Formats: sequence, structure tokens, C-alpha cells
Amino acid sequence: MAARRRSGRMRRATRTLRESPGLARLVTVRFAAQCGDGMFQAALGGAILFNPERQTEPAAIAAGFAVLLLPYSVVGPYAGALLDRWDRRLVLLWANALRAVLILATATALALGADEAPIMLLALTTVGVSRFVLSGVSASLPHVVRPGWLVATNSVLATVGSGFSAAGAASAVAVIGLVGAGDRGSAAAVTVAALGSVVAAVAAARFGPQALGPGPGAPRAPVVRTVLSGLVTGARTVWRAPGVTTAMIGIGAHRIVFGIDTLILVLVLREPTEAGGAGGLVGFGLAVSATALGMLAAAVTTPLVLLRVGRPRTVVAGLVVAFVVQVTLVPGFDDTRLLVAALLLGFAGQTIKLTGDAAMQLEIRDAARGRVFALQDTVFNIAFVAAVAVAGAVIAPDGRTPALAFGAGAVYLVGLVAVAANSRRRRATS
Repeated sequence: MAARRRSGRMRRATRTLRESPGLARLVTVRFAAQCGDGMFQAALGGAILFNPERQTEPAAIAAGFAVLLLPYSVVGPYAGALLDRWDRRLVLLWANALRAVLILATATALALGADEAPIMLLALTTVGVSRFVLSGVSASLPHVVRPGWLVATNSVLATVGSGFSAAGAASAVAVIGLVGAGDRGSAAAVTVAALGSVVAAVAAARFGPQALGPGPGAPRAPVVRTVLSGLVTGARTVWRAPGVTTAMIGIGAHRIVFGIDTLILVLVLREPTEAGGAGGLVGFGLAVSATALGMLAAAVTTPLVLLRVGRPRTVVAGLVVAFVVQVTLVPGFDDTRLLVAALLLGFAGQTIKLTGDAAMQLEIRDAARGRVFALQDTVFNIAFVAAVAVAGAVIAPDGRTPALAFGAGAVYLVGLVAVAANSRRRRATS
């Protein structure tokens, strides 16, 4: 019986791909871009965080995250407004081309031994464009997949895409291992990362004009007014869809904890343990791989859970699991327990994220979907950066601060309270 069900799902998936020729091209855009992103970010981590030629303190690491993410969080709503106005096919094409140029410029700066300031400025712009590309792909997905397949398709693409990011990161570690640690090895890895953007740009160019939207309901107001109203419109749209609000609360809580735990992992794992455990970039790479494995498991289970319990309860379940993991495994700061925590938090966080993506794709109209996805990136990047900044001010140099780990667990509890309050609002308005 189980074999027949799996066979039936495979036949339906094959039929969906055959009936949606644009899906394969959009998948290529997403996976190539995410593989390049993973490689670029890992190589940058090798250059800044784990480079023997550069010594980085917790406060400097927090500042680096702020430089990478906070400025894009400020302009993210404007990008979303443009995604709902401009031809998304052209946006994906030119954004990937620009990203390839920026990655190569970053590699050149590293090879020349430039100071951290210009390197971080280039990285800032590159990561900003990357977020723009992912928002564009998410907003375009309903144009190549039937509504009934959106949840399952998005679950697979989001999680397999995370796997491609992890593969890119592993490739960067391998390149650095072959060329050697330091600026030279990081520059080589960054250079190879540009290939992902090139492949994504070529795939995007194969779509026809307006094939990815926006549809007829796209805003036609002057560009400046459309851009300036993007944040307000996205927020109002989310508030009017309580199911989307619940999902965004859950994702926001997880992003805060993810920021804190990222700093803990960087500081704890960047040096080998006395027992000879993996440390440095390799140790952090193991944590990233564990997180990706948890995300892969979430891709399998989330569609099934959504069908049985619905989106709000799935968010609640994800927050409960994440809370238990955070307060039981992270505070010990043992390498093995941290890797297990990364696996389980990756599972819980991706479950919440996939639920949120499904809610936004099913409950938000196409004309506003780009602004909502960009709003999500903006708010959650700010949450991540704020969490890293606060953690960087109080964390011990070796990352072992129990009060900080338990405080992160309390964030999940606050998220659960906020979800409960929003659920009451949902029942009152239904």
C-alpha cells in the first residue's frame, strides 16, 4: 500500500513537471543561485571569520553580520514593490548578472589583500542582490505551478535549495583546503562562486516576457510612489491575512534565535576541542551540514503535517520543538550536542518557514506577493542582525554564555504567546 502511494505521488510529480515546463527553468534559477550563494558566503566566512591572517572578535563578527544584512533590510520593501511592477523575468536575469560581477570584484579585493571595509561593502551589495533574487523566485513560483501543488512543490524546492546552498558551502571549504587557508584560498573559492550566478542568469533569460508576472493587477502608479508604499502595503496585506501573520511571527522568532545561535556556533566551533574535535571552518561546516539535513527532513514531513493539522498548528508545533531543543541541548556548549541542536533546529525552523511560504503563496494575491516576500526578508534580516548585535555585546569570547542560550529559548515562548493572541484575533474576525 505504501509503495503504491509513493508510486502515485511520483507519477503526479512527473505529470506536474511535464505540464509545467517553466518550473524546470525556475528551479535552475533558484538552485544555481543558492549554490553560488552558499559558496560565496562560506568563502567569505573563511576570509573573515576563520582566516589565520585576520583575527575577529565577537563584536567584529556582529558588525560583519550587520554590514551584510541590515542595509538590505532597509531597502528590501522597495525591491518588493518593484517585483510587483517590473517584469520578474528581467529582474532575475539582470540581478544574477550583477551578482556575478560583484562576486568577481570581491574575489579581486581578497586576492589583492584589501582591508575588511571594501570587502564587506562588496559583500553587502552581493548578499542584498541575492535576497532580491530569492524573493523574485518565490513570487514567480505560482506562475509555473498549479495552486494545488504549491505547498508540496515549495516544500521540495525550498529545502533542496538549502541542500544546494550547503553543497556550495562544502565546495568552498574544499577549494580553500586545496589552495590553502588565507586570502588566496578564499579568493579562489569566491571566484568559482560566480558560476552559480551565470547559470541562473542564462536560465532566467529563457523565459518569455511577463511569463513570471506580475499579472494584470500589478500597480501602475509612478515608480517612486510604488516603491515608497511597498512596506506599508506589505504590512497591511499580512495583517489582513491572520494565517500569514501567524507564520511570520513564527519565522521571526526563529530568526532571532538563529542569529544568537549562529554567533554561539562561530565562537565555540572555530577552534578545535582538547579532545581533537573538528574546529575552524570545517567545524562550522559540519554545523551547516547538520542544519541542511534537518531542513531536508522538514521537506518530507511538512506537506504531510500541513494536510493533517493545518498551517497555524504546524507553526505552533515547530516553535514547541525548537524551544525544547534550545533549552536542553544548546546551553551545554558541547560540540556534539551543538551539532544535534543544529540538526533539530534546522528541522523545526524549516518547517515553520515552509508553512509561511505556503501561507503567503496561497493567501496573498499575486499583485502584492512580491512585496510580502520582500517584507518577510526585511523584517527577519533586521531580527537576525539585532539578535547578533545584542548577543555580541554580552557573549563570552569562547561563546559559552548559558544565560544567552536560555534567553534565546525564551524568545520561542514569546513567539508562542504572540501566535495564541493572533489566533484569537483570527477567530474573532472569521
